[in-house]
Amino acid sequence: MGTRMRRVAGVAVCCALGVVACGGEHTHRSPVAGDSPFARAMEQSMERMHRNMAIVRPAGDADRDFAAMMIPHHQGAVDMATAELAYGKDPVLRRLAQEIIVTQRQEIDVMRRRTAVTAQPSPPSSPSPSPASPSAVGPTRTPIPLSGRDRVYTADQTSNTVSVIDPAANRLLGVIRLGDTVPEALNPLYKGQLLVHGMGFSPDHRTLAVVSIASNSVSLIDTGTNTVKGVVYIGRSPHEAFFTPDGKEVWATVRGQNYVSVIDPVAMREKRRVTTANGPGMVLFHPTGRYAYVPSSFTPEVDVVDTRTYRVIARVPQASPFCPNLTVSRDGKEVWFTLKDSGKTQVMSGEPPFRILTTLDTGPITNHVTAVDNSNGRFAYVTVGAENTVKVYRRDGAHPTHVATIPVGDLPHGVWGSGDGTRVYVGLENQDAVAAIDAMTNRLIATIPIGQQPMALVYVPRAVTSGAGTANLSPRGQAATAGHLEMTAPPGTGGRGHATVSVNAMGPLDTLEIAASGLTAGSAYTLWLVSSRTAPFVKRQELVTFKANISGAQIAQAIGPLREALTSSDTARNQQRYLLVTKAGTDTPVLIQKSP
Repeated sequence: MGTRMRRVAGVAVCCALGVVACGGEHTHRSPVAGDSPFARAMEQSMERMHRNMAIVRPAGDADRDFAAMMIPHHQGAVDMATAELAYGKDPVLRRLAQEIIVTQRQEIDVMRRRTAVTAQPSPPSSPSPSPASPSAVGPTRTPIPLSGRDRVYTADQTSNTVSVIDPAANRLLGVIRLGDTVPEALNPLYKGQLLVHGMGFSPDHRTLAVVSIASNSVSLIDTGTNTVKGVVYIGRSPHEAFFTPDGKEVWATVRGQNYVSVIDPVAMREKRRVTTANGPGMVLFHPTGRYAYVPSSFTPEVDVVDTRTYRVIARVPQASPFCPNLTVSRDGKEVWFTLKDSGKTQVMSGEPPFRILTTLDTGPITNHVTAVDNSNGRFAYVTVGAENTVKVYRRDGAHPTHVATIPVGDLPHGVWGSGDGTRVYVGLENQDAVAAIDAMTNRLIATIPIGQQPMALVYVPRAVTSGAGTANLSPRGQAATAGHLEMTAPPGTGGRGHATVSVNAMGPLDTLEIAASGLTAGSAYTLWLVSSRTAPFVKRQELVTFKANISGAQIAQAIGPLREALTSSDTARNQQRYLLVTKAGTDTPVLIQKSP
């Protein structure tokens, strides 16, 4: 009976794919002539499909046997569609291939979950498993052991790249180039992405959604091939995006306006808009998909949206206006969100009645937060840019406890935990690197050089299903050329200011970013290029004037031919320049570049 079923299923599948099968033994040949890369990819996909189908051992349960046979069949279709995207030119067939990949992966996910349910039935007293994602930060209920199939991705704002890291080796595999650097990106005929910044991923781990602020776009990237499947252009200055737990929609916050753009990831188009408070910063979902949480970057409130009606059903006050990031606990009971301007992190109930549970003073330039569960307990990791640390809190509802402070590097920004909660990865904005933390000991274990100025970071378990997963990746190129400086208060002044500075090469120009803290809230400051670290600071050249936020910190940028003058060891002494910060309109030094 089992042999007959395998033969019939095998013939049906092979016929559906245009492959000959006879006598229960599958013989196949590529339907594409020649020895082209496409032909080889198709041949390999079919060989893999037949091999995986052949090892299935029927269990005598129709449901389980059906799913076990159909999973490799569907994966074969995904692999073939992936080859079409890599090598095909016909826009209609490429769109069809994209749809095949999305729908077949969703069906694979359903069959895998149902196979697991029938293989290990829950006790009668246990609730039935929900098909929805149990966590807004990960699409699986059970921990996924760290492996070389996992990937860490960063959105690199200055180099306009996505860096791709193998967390098993803590090694950069390469970058996905979405655009050029300035000044090429300012050309009126420029068509690439600009200010690559936000990032989310699909529940099946097969698609990245990458937001580029200045080109008003969301790029959908295949995690297996590292290729762009399509680009959706939306409203002014989007910031972050994430898939709904069922994978059917991508919600992108349009921070330059007052709405969330809801995108159909298969049709590659915006399907509707959800009106929110002005400046929505990010969006994540309750594990059931029932609620969407949308904090603001310009208005001091978090909006809770009913995803069935697309209407705001609650408005929860923020302690200050500028929220860049949030995370949702696996059980959906807690929403943690950061406030970059005031240096606070707030904890909100994720279910009715939606209310603030507690407010933590985490530190100036509090950036991103992620929830991590492991055998040690339930934690929140918060990046604090001005202190160059990650602060760890044990999550306990209204009474979280600070348990660790981990020095990580210059201006930590994005943060995300591994699928099993044993690692935490942190993007270092002013160090052009990613820090890897052992979450079981809260110790830094690696610092990995990547693209220029990483912003959002995500950890995607099992992002690669086959092969090395390195196709279509490029080396860092000039993104590897950068200078990293430190500024402190001049000796004897009693000042407590501090700053990290990144100077990144962009071809003929460089971009400089300063992250300063320990300043007077609300006061204006000027960053200068000077010829000496000591008074009278002659040959002063003004770079940028900025105002400290309510926590006495600020990030500011300047562009010019700066890196060689500031960092080159070959620069002649009479050409060497240094950085100086004064209060605007005065000659009084507040910060001066530290000696190497």
